[in-house]
Amino acid sequence: MSGHNEHGAAYFEKMLNIIDVGVHLIDREGITIFYNDKMAETDGLKREQVVGKNFFELFPSLTNETSTFMKVLQTGIEIREKIQTYVSVTGKRITTINSTYPLLENGDIIGALEVAKDITSIVHLHDQILDLRHQIYESPSKDKKHTSSARYHFSDLIGNNEDFLRTISFAKKASRTSSPVLICGPTGTGKELVAQSIHNAGARRSRLFIAQNCAAVPNELMEGIMFGTARGAFTGAIDRAGLFEQANGGTLFLDELNSLDLILQAKLLRVLQDGLVRRVGGTQEQQVDVRIITAMNMDPKEALDKGLLRSDLFYRLNVVNLTLPPLAGRKEDIPILTNHFIDTFNDLFGMKITGIAPAAMQRLLDYHWPGNIRELSHAIESTYNMMELECEIIEEAHLPASVMGIHPLRYEKLHEGEISTGLTDKVKQLEKEAIVNALTRHHYNITLTAQALGIKRQALQYKLNRYGIVRKP
Repeated sequence: MSGHNEHGAAYFEKMLNIIDVGVHLIDREGITIFYNDKMAETDGLKREQVVGKNFFELFPSLTNETSTFMKVLQTGIEIREKIQTYVSVTGKRITTINSTYPLLENGDIIGALEVAKDITSIVHLHDQILDLRHQIYESPSKDKKHTSSARYHFSDLIGNNEDFLRTISFAKKASRTSSPVLICGPTGTGKELVAQSIHNAGARRSRLFIAQNCAAVPNELMEGIMFGTARGAFTGAIDRAGLFEQANGGTLFLDELNSLDLILQAKLLRVLQDGLVRRVGGTQEQQVDVRIITAMNMDPKEALDKGLLRSDLFYRLNVVNLTLPPLAGRKEDIPILTNHFIDTFNDLFGMKITGIAPAAMQRLLDYHWPGNIRELSHAIESTYNMMELECEIIEEAHLPASVMGIHPLRYEKLHEGEISTGLTDKVKQLEKEAIVNALTRHHYNITLTAQALGIKRQALQYKLNRYGIVRKP
């Protein structure tokens, strides 16, 4: 029997060393019992340096007050998804998102288990961006027109499609006010270009335009980025203005709003209602005057139905609603846009392309353009890389394989009834079953199901779409 236990323990340890998150286990005295390879990679240490050693010897920057491990050992209460910045004994500065759990035996705490996701590089990158923005914000210059990142104007928005022109007409009228604007449309249709054009045509044109993609930042960091941080709010936090303070007097553009955590959506709503911002960990509130433009790449009704968007926030932001049609719905604009991109890339590549062959243009017209205008721009740029310097006309042979309908890497689906013995497929099947079971137990309540599975709502929504799981009638 003991042999089976030893074999199971060895298998379990091997599995913990394969996964892409750090796992650290300490006993009641703070001595490391287990430390997986990913955690060693994150901390810049070797496993043999850590196992059997006291926690504070290896991470001297942490204290009983700042360490999630120590808090759990002291209180017996689990901590989920807490940001922690610390310095290892080698001097490496690390930022992780930790979930820490007490280990109990007969009601007594015998240790703690921590699962950590390394976000050091993400934090470093965003700190650099925020520091640059903060320098601009703190600049003594009163005229910050030259610092605005809004480069596009309505004159840059090209097209003759009626739906497109109607949307642009509404956008021009909206630029006269400071009312919130919600721009909807598929990825690549130019939502940020419209937002910049509204800013540049309005009274705030001489002030900052700041754009932030809500899907590009972990939710745990987004609060500090949006509202700023006060020194000591968490380990490593410094006094830094958030997006609202930096955009004061100007425009803040929040893209992929439906990716924003629901708790942050509630905090955003409060700022929109009273115009007051309080930094994370701070006690003082500051009045801000910011025009909000938001964007989504999905239908708002779908986002509301799926619980990705708060209805009260939606109604607050949807004062002016603009919908950009997909490129497949405005094919009469493809020739105009193509000629525009040819002019652009002639300057960039130092070439003299004069046009596109009729057959090649027909290929562009027949293609369905899932990436919309952005994909068309990339397709034309791709042709320049395929052409000789002396070429003057874009031919079919110069077009990307995707536009030509050529898919060099095609994977055939398993025939119905065929069984895949791959480990990945088995894991996917188990995950799908676990999700369906959890949904059933919680009567298809997305929030409760996500909590039961220990994942974010957005992650659960992604998995539902991935596996095609829908509520049974």
